[in-house]
Amino acid sequence: MKDPNNTRNTAPRRGSPLWIYFVVVILLGVTAGGAAFSGLSSADLDALVSTPLFWILGCFIVFGELRPIITPGSTENNGATTSTTFSFAALLYAGLPIAAALQAIAVITCGIFRGRAPHRIAFNAAQYTLSLAAAQLVLALFGNLATPSDLWVPHGSDLPAIALAGAVYFACNDTLVGSAVALHARVSLVKALRIDLAYQVLVHLALLGLAPLMVVAMDRSALFVPLIVLPFIAVYMNASVSVRREHQALHDGLTGLPNRKLLIVRTEEALATARGAERRGAERRRLARRKTADPSDHRAGLFLLDLDRFKEVNDTLGHPTGDRLLQLVAHRLTHSVRPGDLVARLGGDEFAVLLPTVRDEAAAREVAARLRAALSEPVRLDGMSFDLEASVGIALFPDHAPDFELLLQRADVAMYNAKEARTGVEIYSPAKDRNSPARLSMLGDLRRAIDRSELELFYQPKVSLRDGHLVGMEALLRWRHPDQGLLEPDAFLSIAEQTYLMRSITHHVVTAALAQTAAWWREDLAVQVAVNASGRDLLDTGLAETIEEGLLARGLPAAALQLEITERILMNEPAYASDTVGALADLGIPLSLDDFGTGYSSLVRLKRLPVEEIKIDASFVGRIAESPDDAVIVRSIVDLVRTLGLRSVAEGVEDPATAEALRDMGCDAAQGWHFGRPMDAPT
Repeated sequence: MKDPNNTRNTAPRRGSPLWIYFVVVILLGVTAGGAAFSGLSSADLDALVSTPLFWILGCFIVFGELRPIITPGSTENNGATTSTTFSFAALLYAGLPIAAALQAIAVITCGIFRGRAPHRIAFNAAQYTLSLAAAQLVLALFGNLATPSDLWVPHGSDLPAIALAGAVYFACNDTLVGSAVALHARVSLVKALRIDLAYQVLVHLALLGLAPLMVVAMDRSALFVPLIVLPFIAVYMNASVSVRREHQALHDGLTGLPNRKLLIVRTEEALATARGAERRGAERRRLARRKTADPSDHRAGLFLLDLDRFKEVNDTLGHPTGDRLLQLVAHRLTHSVRPGDLVARLGGDEFAVLLPTVRDEAAAREVAARLRAALSEPVRLDGMSFDLEASVGIALFPDHAPDFELLLQRADVAMYNAKEARTGVEIYSPAKDRNSPARLSMLGDLRRAIDRSELELFYQPKVSLRDGHLVGMEALLRWRHPDQGLLEPDAFLSIAEQTYLMRSITHHVVTAALAQTAAWWREDLAVQVAVNASGRDLLDTGLAETIEEGLLARGLPAAALQLEITERILMNEPAYASDTVGALADLGIPLSLDDFGTGYSSLVRLKRLPVEEIKIDASFVGRIAESPDDAVIVRSIVDLVRTLGLRSVAEGVEDPATAEALRDMGCDAAQGWHFGRPMDAPT
């Protein structure tokens, strides 16, 4: 799949340093090529046209340019082009004109085949011509000048001259390309040249070293040339398998974007570079005796971007259209960031953008605004036109976090704030983050707990007050911490609700609860299991999809699962909750309003909520025997729930007297220690 992060086909702005550089290199290349061809005699031209060996060389140069040997960690832009061996052999054997001509034909053919921009094709052709011309100059200094009509076959004594010519070829070629990369990515030339330098030196040593062997073989017989090509084919096939496996491991299969693994690698590289710049800046300030630091040269930024209402597209147009939309989003994002920035897909409709360098918060906001503007352009798919919106959270190094994990967590907090406040873009602010250092440490433990299966579900029964029969189970999350023992949700969920971990936790809970429910149903215990949903879950556009897939996979009806949503969440987040809760209700998932009486709901809003059960908070239920006021409140709630045609469930029932009082009030069901404590139930 084509790399969507590759923006080298984008033409440089006219008059920019990169544009000027391209023009100069192309003009020099044309001049060098023209000068070489002007020196050809008629005999040289006849030999150029009539010698089959030159055409065989040309075919292999084109093939080598079209099929570079790409090893893990490299791309088609910096892979080992085997055309180098054949073009350098042509230079040694027949001189610059034929080598430059064959290489130019290969570059043009490859450029057209790969859909490269004209400016890039012209630059690459000029780059090779200048590099070959520099190598030819070295050979000329040693008195080794070949022409198509006067071929040259090197001897052992010529190896020093060939080695020097190869070194000059490599240095010239690498410098020309490195300068273009430096101007394109806005980095120093030294940094651009150091990228994969050891790898490039080793590769060119091997490729250029084979050239004199090929010349000797060609001089014997043209039939030896294919024999030299066979090892290239074997290496190419093995490298292709390795690269394909690496690409699958580090890239998203749908969009072709880097995945979380590659994002971690690139972020760590960017942070290491920023730390190095910070150290060098500190040293310069020390030498200059300046105390004020300028952090603009060592900042890096990480964005977390989440699409709003993406689930509506999936539900309306189907998953294939949703997949095409994600591919379109990937394309728009990669063409809206700056050169050198990285766009990654973390999963679902969540993307990340890495800014290896960023001046300040204002510059980061500008990039985020550009991303949102690109996504807001109307989209037309399957005959329908609709708008996209996204919420973006920003965290900066070193301002907000010293490493990737904390940077991602704080970008996630900022994104959650942007979605909650409907501002579109938010930069991380400690004032809006309730995470303390101790809780952050727990967050790291919790992240590992998911992978180590330390999260467990305990089940507490809900019993009918009318006949004492079991009417349901509530799944309660527990964390079997290796050091702190069994932890209840209050000890860790508050921190998770503000992070991307909440999605993973909820999906784990839903999956585990459905597995246990299926086990009970197979044993003819058709009991409904309730799962608690947080405010973060109500913003998860993939929640309904996860539940639907889980039910289908286990052959369970929608009534087998119930979602409990607190009244406070719905009252504080009606704009977000209504869409998600509505989607769940459309699936037929029964909904329960938990902790009723602790929020600020109105009767009008309560009637609009797609719930079928109201759970009366334990803070009222536990005191009805001692407090007449609480008894009146509970009776009023029970009467209200009955009037609305809903089922009432009392929480926190711990003794027979309370259960009897609730039964007399007409309450439908209850749960609490009187009926059963939360218990584990191995599937």
